[in-house]
Amino acid sequence: MRRLILLAGLFSSLANAAELLTIDVHRDPHCGCCKAWISHLQDNGFTVNDHVEDNMSALKQRLGVPPRLASCHTGVIDGKFVEGHVPAADILKLSRQPDLLGAAVPGMPTGSPGMERGDIRDAYQVIGLDKQGQERVLSDYPSN
Repeated sequence: MRRLILLAGLFSSLANAAELLTIDVHRDPHCGCCKAWISHLQDNGFTVNDHVEDNMSALKQRLGVPPRLASCHTGVIDGKFVEGHVPAADILKLSRQPDLLGAAVPGMPTGSPGMERGDIRDAYQVIGLDKQGQERVLSDYPSN
């Protein structure tokens, strides 16, 4: 009996982990860096549901992505937005912060996941947006 309880707990944990690592990515059909970001997510254990969109602005507005935080593609995981070239590790951080609506890497900084150009990296930040509309820095990535 104890073994069955342990196995049930293990399967429940695995199901939660698999759900956590599934992300819907919405992108423009002509964007190459979006596909590169999707590859970054897949290389880091995420299952990606790829959605090609005709009207990204409407989607971003519906999800509550402020124009200041906008980028070229938008992910959705566990009901939260993931805007732009957010590293996989920061998406996992987002999932552990229930007060956040989402996280973003504004613009398209060189060196962020999907925007790699050799050894060149611009400084950028991952910005979290809470339910009161306040922004806070979740991670800092320096230039090189």
